[in-house]
Amino acid sequence: MTEVTERKRKVSWVMRWALDAPKRWLGRRSTIGQDVAGGADGLSYLRHLVRGNRIRRGAAFDQVTPDAPPVLIIHGFLGTRGSMYMLERRLVEDGFVVVSFNLGTLNVRDIRRSAFLIHRKIERILSQTPSQRIDIIGHSMGGLIGLYYVKKLGGHARVRKLIMMGTPVRGTWYALAGVLTLGLWSTSSWQLLPRSRFLDELAQGPMAPNVEIHTIAAARDWVVPLATTRLTGANAMTVPLGHSSLVVSEEVYRRVVNALRPPRNDVIEEVAATD
Repeated sequence: MTEVTERKRKVSWVMRWALDAPKRWLGRRSTIGQDVAGGADGLSYLRHLVRGNRIRRGAAFDQVTPDAPPVLIIHGFLGTRGSMYMLERRLVEDGFVVVSFNLGTLNVRDIRRSAFLIHRKIERILSQTPSQRIDIIGHSMGGLIGLYYVKKLGGHARVRKLIMMGTPVRGTWYALAGVLTLGLWSTSSWQLLPRSRFLDELAQGPMAPNVEIHTIAAARDWVVPLATTRLTGANAMTVPLGHSSLVVSEEVYRRVVNALRPPRNDVIEEVAATD
């Protein structure tokens, strides 16, 4: 290779590097792009949070089948049913039968009590449907409520799939903020701390083999760090977003739908044939 050719190659590389810089630094997958998207998702989350728990939507249980059971969504600590609005709306538009429950003004009660409430509500729902099982999507602490129901309250006989989004299975030190501000009234803020008595109890015992469990974690989640979401035996997914984005992002929603309704083999083969 001549010196002139080598110089041209280097110049060409520098030009490509410079032209790609905006996409690399400001694109959707860049650090800045992810922060901007996370900020917008956070504002959307807060906007829907203030909707509170007054959501009136009648579930059409006649549309339920064993292959398409009802979907229960459970919001997290200091959340409301309104905070799950974007997720619920998308699911309904895609034909899912969705239900949610009022877990208190901002969901700060004991996780065991919330799980028992879920247990009673699910029994009531399934008595009205031809399906004897249900799918659960839990955001943050909502995932712990669903997991406790499955492992400790007989939920393994009622739950087909459990999807936990940004759930601190191993606890989060961020819960100290809840302890310092709400610790006198909020049992769950103590339960969310790493190595709490509640989390130690939850970790004991095997996972039910007939429940399909998925975890979706956010790589830029400062509330529930990635490492705290790991659950042995679960199908783990990671997205380059933040905590609030998990219930707002379209990208995350597509992953949720694929977990609830995996693409059929004939569709996959058809897509592959056209590529």
